[in-house]
Amino acid sequence: MLFRDIIGQEATKQQLRQSAREGRIPHAQLFTGISGIGKLQLALAYAQYLNCPNRTEEDSCGTCPTCLQFQHLQHPDLHFAFPIVKTDAGDTCDAFLEPWREIILDKHYFDLDDWYRALGVETKQGMIYEKESQEILHKLSLKAYGNGYKFMIIWQPEKMNIASANKLLKLLEEPPAQTVFLLISEHPEQLLSTIQSRVQTIRVPRLETETIAQALTREGVPAANAADIARIANGSYLIARKKADESEENQQELRDFIALFRDAYTVGMYKDPQKKYESLKRLRQWSLEMADSSVGREKQKHFLQYAQQQVRENYIRNLSQPELNYQLAAEREFSTKFAPFIHDGNVEAIMNQLETAEKQIEQNGNAKVIFFDLCLQMIVLIKKPRK
Repeated sequence: MLFRDIIGQEATKQQLRQSAREGRIPHAQLFTGISGIGKLQLALAYAQYLNCPNRTEEDSCGTCPTCLQFQHLQHPDLHFAFPIVKTDAGDTCDAFLEPWREIILDKHYFDLDDWYRALGVETKQGMIYEKESQEILHKLSLKAYGNGYKFMIIWQPEKMNIASANKLLKLLEEPPAQTVFLLISEHPEQLLSTIQSRVQTIRVPRLETETIAQALTREGVPAANAADIARIANGSYLIARKKADESEENQQELRDFIALFRDAYTVGMYKDPQKKYESLKRLRQWSLEMADSSVGREKQKHFLQYAQQQVRENYIRNLSQPELNYQLAAEREFSTKFAPFIHDGNVEAIMNQLETAEKQIEQNGNAKVIFFDLCLQMIVLIKKPRK
């Protein structure tokens, strides 16, 4: 990975290049920030830059044997750890290196949902298991292939189980010679505090809206659409790319959101008992479909995050300040009629219920109970009067 191939992030690139030129290479660094802003890409470009024998002031040469091996993610001194789901294929990351390399080289920007989809295990939640920490120790105990550094890139270290995290802590306390740990995290607060204290944190900022729009335009998205999507993406190129693709998953989340609140409104506000009964039946069916094991907890969490974002957008819409709204055309169309029902009297409670449901799903709660309870709560909250 070359620095010039990464979208935006010029200040962070300069920070990394300068540390390399000055020989200030912390043995453990933590790249933090939201999904889809280039954290993993920066770590890969940094590792390649450090080991490139012909690097310039601005970038790796990109043509030497070391660079070519790094660009194909096959350099002997480049190691990875990432969340997996134990299958017949194996129970350590080495068993999943082929799809891991493919998703980086093909998609470049991706998140946990994309990774689980690549593994074909969307219905489960991945983890970095204790055995992986033993593999890390073994790999880093070996002599470096070249004269440069050995790298251990840990993607989503917050997914380490406690045993694995404790073993990593010991490695960070007594790191092998010429070894650099590069941790890529979206939720650093979930890491052990002792791990956080032993890494140098690099906070990767959200991408500029104009930078995202330009990148989308280069990929063939019409300029007007690119500008609209870039605003909605809120600094994440990954979100922008998914919005631009208008995938069925994005459309389905909007349909699920509309179904939840339309039927909750009917049950809560209509006087016709037959309409109430029919809507309640649909809500029950909706909760069962959302809780189905084929959906998977990551998708369930993603929908609840999407719902929170849409509730916020509908509330903001009431302020009549369109520059503060971040919605696509289909979302805006629904909000035209729905927004008045999200107000000071219920917005906070609705957001709290959605956030609670997300946390309960994260904690492996009973999805059928969680989603049906959410439906019942929305029936009550949607009819609350304004303050």
